[in-house]
Amino acid sequence: MRFSPSFLDDLRERVAISDVIGRHVTWDRKKTNAARGDYWACCPFHGEKSPSFHCEDRKGRYHCFGCGVSGDHFRFLSELESLSFPEAVERMADMAGVPLPAPDPEAARRQRTRASLEDVMEMAARHYETMLQSAEGAKARAYLRDRGLSGRTIAKFRLGYAPDSRNGLKEHLAGEGVDKGQIEACGLVVHGPEIAVSYDRFRDRIMFPILSARERVIAFGGRALSPGVPAKYLNSNETELFHKGNVLFNLAAARRALGKDGTLIAVEGYMDVIALHQAGIETAVAPLGTALTENQLQLMWRITPAPVLCFDGDEAGQRAASRVADLALPLIGPGRSIRFAVLPPGKDPDDLVREEGRAAFDAVVGNARPLADTLWAREAGGGVFETPEARAELEARLKQIVATISDESVRRHYQQDMRERMQAFFGGGSFNGRQRSGGAGGPRGASASGQSQGRGRSGAGRSYGQEGWSGRPGSALRVGISDKLAQSGLVRGGRAMPSLREAVLVMTVINHPQMLLDDFDELSTLEFDDKSLMLAWRTVLDTVAEESRPDRETVAAALEARQLGDVVARLSAQVRNARIWTATEEAAPEDAREAYRQALALHQRTRALKWQRSELESEIAAATESGDDETVTRLLRALGAVQTELQRLEHQEAIIDGFGVSSGRTRGS
Repeated sequence: MRFSPSFLDDLRERVAISDVIGRHVTWDRKKTNAARGDYWACCPFHGEKSPSFHCEDRKGRYHCFGCGVSGDHFRFLSELESLSFPEAVERMADMAGVPLPAPDPEAARRQRTRASLEDVMEMAARHYETMLQSAEGAKARAYLRDRGLSGRTIAKFRLGYAPDSRNGLKEHLAGEGVDKGQIEACGLVVHGPEIAVSYDRFRDRIMFPILSARERVIAFGGRALSPGVPAKYLNSNETELFHKGNVLFNLAAARRALGKDGTLIAVEGYMDVIALHQAGIETAVAPLGTALTENQLQLMWRITPAPVLCFDGDEAGQRAASRVADLALPLIGPGRSIRFAVLPPGKDPDDLVREEGRAAFDAVVGNARPLADTLWAREAGGGVFETPEARAELEARLKQIVATISDESVRRHYQQDMRERMQAFFGGGSFNGRQRSGGAGGPRGASASGQSQGRGRSGAGRSYGQEGWSGRPGSALRVGISDKLAQSGLVRGGRAMPSLREAVLVMTVINHPQMLLDDFDELSTLEFDDKSLMLAWRTVLDTVAEESRPDRETVAAALEARQLGDVVARLSAQVRNARIWTATEEAAPEDAREAYRQALALHQRTRALKWQRSELESEIAAATESGDDETVTRLLRALGAVQTELQRLEHQEAIIDGFGVSSGRTRGS
C-alpha cells in the first residue's frame, strides 16, 4: 500500500532514529553526545574497528563515512533487516504505537497528479531551453549577453526563451502526448469559459524556471523582450504545484551554498540573484515579483537565524523595508530576526556587481543593520522633538510598535533597547530648544556622516521612559550623542553581550574549575552562541584537561595568554551587575555547584527545544509547499507546544535570580 507523506513524517517524529538503530549497534561513549541527539558507532553494514557511522535525531538521518551508506529510519530497516518498504513502515508503526492508515484513494490521486504535473513542467523547461539556443532565440541570447551572463550561468539557471507564438508550447506538449487538462493545470496556457481557444501564457519572454525545495520545476517567471508590454515580468498563476507566497527563487541552491558563516540575502528579482551568483555570491534568493510574505520569511528562518534583506536606497526601497519590518516584528523570536542592507541610490545588485565588482556588494551586506536599528531610524529619523509632547509621542509610537512582538522575552529586550535609545537621544547635553535626528543614516541625532546635528534635553537628570517602559529605572546608560553611539546601535562599548545564562555558566567554571574534574565529559560538549564565549570556554577546557589539580589562577593565566582577559572582565561585570554571586570566586563551592546545575539544566533544555523548533519550522515549510494541510496543522500544534515550553523556560527568571540565594556562604566561611 502507499503511505501518505504526513503519516511517514509522523512516524519519524514519534520515533527517534537513534532508537531504531540503537537496537543493532553499540554507541561509542566518547564521540556520542546523547543530549544533542548526536550518535556514533561502528558501522553495522561493514566491518570496522573505529566508529565512522553517524546518526542525528534532529535530522532523522544516518551516514557512514567509511562505506558511504546513508538514509532514514525506513531505509535502515529495509537494508539491514532486508524488509520491504511496507514492512519497514509497519515495524516503525509498531514502535510508535500507532495503527497503519486505511488506504486513501484521494490522497493517492493527488500525489499522482502532482507527479504528472511536475513531469509536464520539466518538459516545458526543456522546450524553453531548446528555443533559447535556436534561431528564434537570437534576440533573447543577445539580451542575456548584454546583461553580462555567461553560458555557464545561463545553463546553471536553465534559462530559456518563449517564442512570440500563441501556441508554440501548447503544440509541442500536445505532440509529446500531454493532454489539454494537464497543460491547463500547470498554468502554461490562458484558458477559461470566455476563451474559445487557449493560448500560451508566456510569449516573447526570457524564461526563468522556478524550483521547489526538491528542485523540481513548479512554475516560471518570464521577462518581456518587447517594449510596451503591460507586464515586464510575468509569473505562472497559482496551481496545484505553485503558490507564489510560499516560494523563493533559488532557495534550494542558496541553502546548499550557505556555509557555517555564510549569509542568506534576499534581493528583489531573478536577475539580481543570477548576477550575484555569477559574481560568486551564491546565497541570494528573491520573492517572485511581489513583496515578501510571512511564509517566505519563515522559509528563510528555516535555514538561517538572521537573513539580510537588501533594498534600494530610494524612497520606494525604504517603504518596502518599513513594510517588511512591520511584517517581521510579530514573528521574531530568540535567535530569529532580520537585518537590512541599503543599496546606493539608483543601483540594484545587478548594476553594482557589474560596475563595481563583488567587493562593493559585500560592503553593502557587511553594513546591514539590525531590525531594531531600522525601526528606530524610521521613527526618530528626521523628526523634530522640541517639546515634551513630541518626545512623548515618539515614546508612545515606539511602545505601540514593540507591543506587536509576540515573544515575551524578545519584547522585553526590545523595550529595554528602545528605552536606552530614548535616554541616549534626549539625555545628554544642554537643551537648545530643538532636537532632530539625522535620518536613516544616523539615528539618535547623528547625521549620515556621523556628525551630531543637535543636542537633546537632559531635563535636570530626568530619565525618559522610566515610567512607560518595563525595567529598572535608571538602568540604561546616559551618554551624549556621539559618532560611536550613532554607529554602534546600542551603548555597549560596541560589543554584543552574550546571554546572562551563558555568562553564568562560563564564569562559574572559571572561578571554580575543580567542578570540571567530576563532570568533564558532560561539560566539554557544551556549546554557546557567543563566539568569544566559546573561545574562552575551549581555553578553560584545554587548561583543565592538562592540569591534575586545576585552580582559578592557572585558568586565569591561560585566558590572559590567549588575550581573552577583556572577555572575562566583561563576563565578570555582567554576572556581578546581575548579582549572581554563585558565579563569582567568593561563592562557596557547594553553592556554586548547585546553582550551576540549575543553570546547566535550563541551558540544555532551552537549546534542545530551539533545535526542535527549527526542525518543526523546516517540516512546516516543506508541508506547506507540498500542500499537505493536515500535516501543517499537526506540525503547527507541535510547534505551539514547543514555543509555549520555550516561553515558560524564558520566564523562569527565578532560576537565574536565585543563584545567589543558597546558603549565602563564601569561600572559607
